[in-house]
Amino acid sequence: MSKRYRDGYGIPHLRADDHEALAFAQGRVTARDRAWQIEVERHRSQGSSAAFLGPEALSWDSFARRVRLDDTARRCHAALDPATAAWVGRYVDGVNAGLAAGAARAPEFAATGLNPGRWEPWTPLAIWLGHHVLFAGFPGKLWREHVIRRLGPGAARLFAVDGHGTSGSNGWLLAGERTATGTALIAGDPHRFIEAPGIYQQIRLACPEYDVLGFAVPGVPGIAHFGHAGTVAWAITNASADYQDVYAERLRRDGDGVQAYGQQGWQPVHRHVETIEVAGADPVEVEVIETERGPVISGGPDEQPEVTVSLRYPPRVTGDLGFAVLPALLRARTVGDLDAALDGWVEPVNVVLAADTAGGLLHRVAGRVPRRHPDNGLRVVPAWEPAYAWQGWHPMPKRPVDQVAVMANERSISAGLGVEYAPPYRADRIRELLGERTDWRAEQMASVHTDTYLAAAGPLLDLLADVDGLSAPAQALRDRLLRWDRRMAADSVDAARFADLRAAVVHALAAHPALAELTTPPAHPEVFTPWLTLLPRIGYALPSLLRADLPGLDPAELVRTAAEQVAAADDTRRWGERHRLAAWRALPDPAAAPGPELAGDHDCVLATSSIPGVTDLCGRGPSARYVWDLGRRENSRWVVPLGATGAGPHHDDQLPLWVRGDLIEVTGDWDRLTEEHDD
Repeated sequence: MSKRYRDGYGIPHLRADDHEALAFAQGRVTARDRAWQIEVERHRSQGSSAAFLGPEALSWDSFARRVRLDDTARRCHAALDPATAAWVGRYVDGVNAGLAAGAARAPEFAATGLNPGRWEPWTPLAIWLGHHVLFAGFPGKLWREHVIRRLGPGAARLFAVDGHGTSGSNGWLLAGERTATGTALIAGDPHRFIEAPGIYQQIRLACPEYDVLGFAVPGVPGIAHFGHAGTVAWAITNASADYQDVYAERLRRDGDGVQAYGQQGWQPVHRHVETIEVAGADPVEVEVIETERGPVISGGPDEQPEVTVSLRYPPRVTGDLGFAVLPALLRARTVGDLDAALDGWVEPVNVVLAADTAGGLLHRVAGRVPRRHPDNGLRVVPAWEPAYAWQGWHPMPKRPVDQVAVMANERSISAGLGVEYAPPYRADRIRELLGERTDWRAEQMASVHTDTYLAAAGPLLDLLADVDGLSAPAQALRDRLLRWDRRMAADSVDAARFADLRAAVVHALAAHPALAELTTPPAHPEVFTPWLTLLPRIGYALPSLLRADLPGLDPAELVRTAAEQVAAADDTRRWGERHRLAAWRALPDPAAAPGPELAGDHDCVLATSSIPGVTDLCGRGPSARYVWDLGRRENSRWVVPLGATGAGPHHDDQLPLWVRGDLIEVTGDWDRLTEEHDD
């Protein structure tokens, strides 16, 4: 038996008689609140979303088929221990019980003609894989291979983003010595693509064994990444670890079969053909090939050898997705419990911060990272060379907490497990802000969440300061930007002018003869295009490129020309007029008017990320914000970009708070909640 309650923002609080009944209730409420979202994700994990989303979804569906997401999920589900399998099964039963009611509330079903389907026992595992198979950024190796082939081995790290990078998650832990209450605080904000509805679902799960609130991933049982269990709380950021490899494959046809050249010479491999239905277009056949390394994700026996590569990633190799960790997290009472549970975590590889009411603190990495040749992390490596085979697993590092711990995807505790990390700007700024006082309270954490200081502006502004021979308007622009407080505030004209200068330099670099060989991307599938396009690559690596020893490159001349262009344009718009939210919706025609004005930029703590030189619109940023108070859980706070549900009055009622940086107080008292009945 279970009961369902809501707070004033429609956030579900669930109570059940036992662990499995609670899983059923979680699946059911998720189907009622997020039916369209989770059905889209189910189809994406199967590679069948083009059947109702049309040709725009075909590139993803083809990748999902070729990388064998659904088959990997089945394999991992078959290896689950009986108790975890039963728990996941009850969640799936709840989803199936609630889908019809949820679909009736979601207008997208009628608009596309999609009927809700039936979930299989392994569907939550497939959805988890679908969310994270590209999370570690293995297509970056395809880009570096392209750079090496065109510019030579010395250019392998030319576009490294250490010192500059795409937006990433923030998290910080303050021990009791740094708080007003004498008990720990954990706060932060995961950064992902902003979707409507969002990837994180605020929820509370209570039964006699535990009472946990946090952010669930719709379609997946439990509370994986961010949770508060009363006596213990935890949060994560991406560790920027490298745990997926791409191998160059030599393939040839052998009658109806295919052979691959590996360490033992030519060997037959798995091969079959699948058909993808496409709304408004003809069906498309996809040839699925898997070698001893893994599924072939680009190219094939009839295509250019330089683009034929396979992907090797831990769940496909081991048949283990780490799902047994999820119920163990719900049952944790101390950081020791969490630490032991996280030894079984697989992917994504995360940095974890945790604290408990007894004063226990935890700072560790969780996940599975293979040991192998350093070149595996840089580029595509030959499948037939034994030097590039996996050789066991790295131990996961831990670090003691000395009053304050910060995680922001930087090269820190996970150094040695990856190749490229986020720059230190966000982490350094968070430490600076947290060092300003020793009496922090939960309600004050929003001031850190929303900090807009852009330390990453320094390298470009330093170059601008040394440029001479400017026209009077460009000189005025230079003086103005050098006086600017470097805050990417929504109402700042100076912030917008800096973004203009940055974009102009990006375009100038893209047109420079030294990078001309990279203009045409390699012939990999469309799903990898975001990693293989020159302009975004330059935008994110701009400071390192301006310091690079490129033939004929004069950074000062580039900046001078860019300053003259920006000054001549005489644009007086504020940053927020251009830096607006562009949330993604899974629809055949997802175009929509830009949302509210936003402050921040991709290297601010308020990492509302656009693509320098491409667009000022923000498609990626804080997909949730949280503060976990270990002294009193009711003092904790949270918010998401839109709302708790995919439709109805709570689909976007948190948006104004999120834009302002406000947080919602967690409701812990059941008497302050409203019980909800199906009628």
